[in-house]
Amino acid sequence: MKILLDECVTKRLKPYLKGHATFTVTQMKWNGLRNGELLRSASDENFDILLTIDKNISFQQSIAKFEIALVILDTPSSNLIDILPLAEQFLESISSFARRKTHLVSLNL
Repeated sequence: MKILLDECVTKRLKPYLKGHATFTVTQMKWNGLRNGELLRSASDENFDILLTIDKNISFQQSIAKFEIALVILDTPSSNLIDILPLAEQFLESISSFARRKTHLVSLNL
């Protein structure tokens, strides 16, 4: 899978997503793009997943307009220690994430 880490997700997560082509917004030179522009750019560049911790993005954007899956990690912070438990669940579920849909990864399921 080709994964884009949103600006709010620590780049230190990349090594834990082995087996996937993972890029940061900074690597793509998309810093500062608004959510709609970011989704469009990621979709145009054939990313499979936009991985974020921004819980508001699903209320601000209609993901159905974009050929990408939006995955939100339900974490209290962007600290790696808070994200890592969710990363394991994310990787276990990665094949089930459908494009044009929003998916929430939470330890409270």
